[in-house]
Amino acid sequence: MRLAIGIATRGRAAILGEVLAELLRQSRVPDRVLVCHVTEDDIAGLRERFLRVEFMASPAGLPRQRNAILDAAADCDAVLFLDDDFLPAPDYLLVTERVLQAQPGCVVTTGTVLADGAKGPGLSVAEGRAVLAADHYEDDPLAVTPHFNGYGCNMAFRMGPVRAHGIRVDEALPLYAWYEDIDVTRALGRHGSILRLSGARGVHLGAKSGRVAGDRLGYSQVANPIYLARKGTFPWSHAIPSAARHLAMNALRSLVPEPHVDRFGRLRGNLRAVADLLRGRAHPGRILDF
Repeated sequence: MRLAIGIATRGRAAILGEVLAELLRQSRVPDRVLVCHVTEDDIAGLRERFLRVEFMASPAGLPRQRNAILDAAADCDAVLFLDDDFLPAPDYLLVTERVLQAQPGCVVTTGTVLADGAKGPGLSVAEGRAVLAADHYEDDPLAVTPHFNGYGCNMAFRMGPVRAHGIRVDEALPLYAWYEDIDVTRALGRHGSILRLSGARGVHLGAKSGRVAGDRLGYSQVANPIYLARKGTFPWSHAIPSAARHLAMNALRSLVPEPHVDRFGRLRGNLRAVADLLRGRAHPGRILDF
C-alpha cells in the first residue's frame, strides 16, 4: 500500500517545521509527504531542512489546496490529511495502514485527538509533545468504531473511491471552509464506512495564526451548514441545531469575552448569514462581498 501524507498550509512556517520534524518519527515511513502552500513565505526555510518533502503551490483556500494534494497523490492508495499544526504519535500512520488493510470497506479514517487546542486558546508545540509523551495507550491498537465524519485535522481517504466517484473538496467553501471536512468525508462515506481509530493518536495544537477574521468565520458557521444540508451531505437535523448553537455561543462570547476569540466578529458574521438566509441569498461565497 502506498500512503501519502498531505498538509495544506498558510502562514505557519515555524509550526509546520515542527510537524514535519514529527513525521520523521513515524514507525511506518510515508511513501510521499505533500505540502501545499500559497506563497514561499508559508514554507520559509523548510525546503532545505526536509529534502524528501514535496512542496507545491496553489491558490489560497483549504479546499483548493487539498484538491491539489489529491491530484498530486494519484499514484497512492490512501492520503492522510493532517493540519499544519497536528502532531501525530509515532505509530499513527502504521495503525492507519493496518486498519485500511484489515477493513477493505473503509473509505475514511479519523484518529483519536488526545488534546484539541482549537477548542480553547491553543497549545504550544512543547505542550503538544508533552501530551504525546504522557499517552500510554495499551488497548487494541486496531480497535475502531463507526464515526459520523472525518475530522479535518487528521483524516485519511482511500483513493480508489475518490477516483472512481470523482470526490472533491467543495471549492465553493472559501476562506475558512467551515465544515469542509464533514462535506467531503460524508460524500466519500456514501461508498463505504467512516471509522474512528483508537490507536491512531495525536494532538491538534489549534494554532491561532493564519486564521481568517471573526466575521467571516461567523458567517460560515451559519451559512455553511445550511448549504451542506441543501447538498445532502449534512442532515437538516444536524444543520439547524449547529447554526443555532454557534449563534448562541457567539452571543455569549460577546458578553463574556475570551482572549483568543474576536469578541463581536463571529456574532456579526452569524447575524449577517441569518439575514441573508431570510432574504434567500445566503451562500458560503457571500462572505466575499463584505
